[in-house]
Amino acid sequence: MIKKSSALQEKQGVSQPETTNKLSAEKIKKNRAKHNSVEEFVTHILEGNIPFLSKAITLVESTNAKHQKKANLILERCLPYANNSVRIGITGVPGVGKSTFIEAFGKHLTSLGKKVAVLAVDPSSSVNKGAILGDKTRMEQLVTDPNAFIRPSASGNSLGGVAQKTRESIILCEAAGFDTILIETVGVGQSETLVHSMVDFFLLLKLSGAGDELQGIKRGIIEMADAIVINKADGGNEKNAQLAKVEFNRALHLYPLKESNWQPKVLTASALNNLGIDKVYAMIQDYLQLTKENNFFTNKRNEQNKFWLLSTIEQELKANFYNNPKIKKALEKEISELEKQNTTPFNAAKRLLNI
Repeated sequence: MIKKSSALQEKQGVSQPETTNKLSAEKIKKNRAKHNSVEEFVTHILEGNIPFLSKAITLVESTNAKHQKKANLILERCLPYANNSVRIGITGVPGVGKSTFIEAFGKHLTSLGKKVAVLAVDPSSSVNKGAILGDKTRMEQLVTDPNAFIRPSASGNSLGGVAQKTRESIILCEAAGFDTILIETVGVGQSETLVHSMVDFFLLLKLSGAGDELQGIKRGIIEMADAIVINKADGGNEKNAQLAKVEFNRALHLYPLKESNWQPKVLTASALNNLGIDKVYAMIQDYLQLTKENNFFTNKRNEQNKFWLLSTIEQELKANFYNNPKIKKALEKEISELEKQNTTPFNAAKRLLNI
């Protein structure tokens, strides 16, 4: 009688030939090295490959020394293919509708055949240091657009550092073929100044009927703005939006004419209902035409490059100073002397700088 084998019986696995495993491992290793090479990164970025663009930006944002070295090589190779986009900074207080506006504006641009990259300088959670704006979840339509790319970056403890990384990310996006770069900032402080130093056009979003009209009189942000857009001008808020437009126009005329010879304008829009978005883009086109004709566009970019050169030197000097082992030891001693009231901050600083 033939004994039937159980269907549950476990059979011994077939071992793979040793040579096959070695060849496969070597092939995987070579492919991995190939995909991680600078040449591979540059080639794919210039082809507009989004996964490689994302990986390159991750390298740029990394604090790892090896990653930084590779990122710098990629940036140098991509630089000849950059500087061919329009860079637009968009700011406004939380709740003004920046994400909705950027999505509507971005979709309008892609409908015209433009390639749009959105770089968002997010505030960071004080608990886990992650970005908390979540722009990718807010811009549901734009994130699925094949001609759009959205990249949020958490500001962490160093907003200046993130601004520098954003500046480098612009180069990579331009090399990847994006002709319009939108840079979003949260609109609560220093970030405006830093974003203003890397864009061609600075757009300020405002609300009406929220006591925001008087805030517009403040010099800093208004002086930087090339245009103000009163957002959420829909429903029962249209009348308030028009009143706010008049108030902001009056405020803008209090300031002297900009070096660009451009008179900042005030427009109303409803990003939710896609109203007025085309007028905003038409206004930006007028600005670009004027500033390119009078060479302000080129001069401004040259000044921005100079600013980032000096800023980077300052950051590197500061980092090298504090990472010096002798300085670390001496700094502890000077702080101890300060606490004992045995020296002044100025004398302590001079001694540290003379080491």
